[in-house]
Amino acid sequence: RRLFFRDSSGMLIPGYATAEGTARFRGRIEPRLPGHVRSAAGLWVSSIGLGTYLGEPTQAHDALYREAVIRAGELGTNVFDTAINYRHQRSERAVGQALAETIAAGTLQRDEVLLATKGGFLNFDADQPDDPQAYFYEKLIEPGLVRPEEVVAGCHVMAPKFLANQIDVSRRNLGVETIDLYYLHNPETQLAEVSPDEFSRRLRAAFEALEYAVAEGRIRIYGTATWNAYRVKSGAPDALSLERVLRVAEETGGKEHHLRAIQLPFNLAMPEALAAPTQLRNGKPVSVLELARANGLMVFASASLMQSHLCQGLPAEIQKRFP
Repeated sequence: RRLFFRDSSGMLIPGYATAEGTARFRGRIEPRLPGHVRSAAGLWVSSIGLGTYLGEPTQAHDALYREAVIRAGELGTNVFDTAINYRHQRSERAVGQALAETIAAGTLQRDEVLLATKGGFLNFDADQPDDPQAYFYEKLIEPGLVRPEEVVAGCHVMAPKFLANQIDVSRRNLGVETIDLYYLHNPETQLAEVSPDEFSRRLRAAFEALEYAVAEGRIRIYGTATWNAYRVKSGAPDALSLERVLRVAEETGGKEHHLRAIQLPFNLAMPEALAAPTQLRNGKPVSVLELARANGLMVFASASLMQSHLCQGLPAEIQKRFP
């Protein structure tokens, strides 16, 4: 694969997060921030990561993100989360540029960083084209990467060819040979238009593509990044059973499958991950956090500040306690 990007030689930066590398990171951080770096799935990861969803798709916001990533690395963060559709691929590129600068400066080494991104939503390239439909036809339909019937809600695809393409685009954007954690992005979107059986078929095909990407060394592990799927009650149109998702992963990749993480909103105004028994474990209602822990999954909180609107969404009793 002749994929070129941002390190000094022009090639993709090799390596990935390792137990040894993240332990080295912890050794530097622990003396001044005790307990900040925590063990998860054999890695040491900072308790606070940097997300890259918000902001306009402009050069000014690109620069702000590059500065934020570099500063976060200096302060003791080694978890960086993005997605190919965030700000029309600009967030991935800003993270990639900043990571290359951070590594070149010696602030972090590649094996110390957990780099996560996501695929599943249709996306533009830096800017929104005048004719989005024509753009997607030219870039995706005509080359055979996507069939029209695979598109749900006008924006979501999790077909194997599309995911394989998106992984390689993300690798180029991020400037790395290997993505540490690749999420299937909001798979519950598919439930709006396909039957449960068809959803299971599509999920299995997606996981097969992700297991293949692991085998090829393009990603290390994968997971599901969701919004409603694991927080809403069973029976809701967009509810997902994590047990079922794990069963599909095992059917696809065997007991040593590489589905190792989930992501979902968790903040003071959206506490369902901890407080709501939306899942079943051996027939008993439990929270998704309890079920994830029982299955050894890493859990990452998204929208932990409710996309900068946390104060507006707090229940009155919590507002009273946190004036």
